[in-house]
Amino acid sequence: MNNIFFIFGNHPDLSLAELNALLDCRKGEVLNEKLFYLPNTFNLVPNSFIDQLGGTVKIGEVLEVFSSDEKKEALEFIKKLIIKEAKNSDNKFNFGLSDYSLNFLPNNFGLSLKKELKKQNISSRFVFSQEAILSSVLVGQNKLVSRGIEIIVASDKGKILIGKTKAIQDFKDLSKRDYGRPARDDHSGMLPPKLAKIMINLAGYGDESSVLLDPFCGSGTILTEAVLSGYQKIIGADISKKAINDSKLNLQWTKDRYNLSSIDARFINRSVLNLTKVIKEKSVDCIITEPYLGPQRGLKNINLVKEELEDLYSQSLAKFSQILKDDGLIVMIWPVFFGNNYINPDYNAWDLVEFENLSNNKRKTLLYGRQGQKVWREIVVLRRK
Repeated sequence: MNNIFFIFGNHPDLSLAELNALLDCRKGEVLNEKLFYLPNTFNLVPNSFIDQLGGTVKIGEVLEVFSSDEKKEALEFIKKLIIKEAKNSDNKFNFGLSDYSLNFLPNNFGLSLKKELKKQNISSRFVFSQEAILSSVLVGQNKLVSRGIEIIVASDKGKILIGKTKAIQDFKDLSKRDYGRPARDDHSGMLPPKLAKIMINLAGYGDESSVLLDPFCGSGTILTEAVLSGYQKIIGADISKKAINDSKLNLQWTKDRYNLSSIDARFINRSVLNLTKVIKEKSVDCIITEPYLGPQRGLKNINLVKEELEDLYSQSLAKFSQILKDDGLIVMIWPVFFGNNYINPDYNAWDLVEFENLSNNKRKTLLYGRQGQKVWREIVVLRRK
């Protein structure tokens, strides 16, 4: 593929930051907020590369780019492409259209294509939804990648991009890793596997000797996603004995399910403030963690909660400074209460990695949450000064 596109999930800023951590994206461009395309100089294989990502839901091939005044030509290109693909299909032809500009395709354009195929004695099924965009779930359920086609349209910045989906996020497997694990703790809040994978990618994977530490490991989501991302040396620590047992159970389930071996896993049942007693100085390559974010219910005294968390995080960062290698990174989640109430621990010994092109964050960090949610997650990346 000469040019490749990525369709981002519900947090485009976060998805782009993840991609930037893995690829040189300087020659890429964002269209319609969720579509990012660039020259495929990396020779990426979509089916395997999408499994490495947490924030990308589709990857595909850019077929053609028209100028904004060539709408008629673009529509004709789609029509001819669908007919050509349908004629080459051995079975009933399934096709779908996703308009990321939301209003580029004319009403009933897909149905008119189906009628055209019928005139040519081609049996087809037009896959559609109430939205202008087909979800990756719908694309997968209807086998549009393996037995049909999904055409992607993005009209923005004076361009009309036409693409074809080549791979979708494995939503079934992600759901299994979230809800199908043997140990879950809904009361303390669950980190989504997608977000855990994004955080791991933001740290940048070193090599097989790299050591990853999660000092607030909970039920082990970051640890299990880390071994799936290639880490063979992990350390999980938590003050809760139940959390340690849950992490061990989930890690073993992951190893068995994905046939993983040669995993060097160490678990420590201690407070984060005592880790320097049992972890060697400057022996850890990266620290990736979601610490305690405060009470999940009854947020009455926000100032008191913030004060307690800021004290915990400040002391934790001081300990991290002792066990993290000089070139190591911290990827950490801090809570944002009610969408705008940030916490400010002492991170003066660290440089805060800033991200550009953000639409919703005053601190140039990354946000993860949904409308109406009381506690959002701020993803903070820190490197030693």
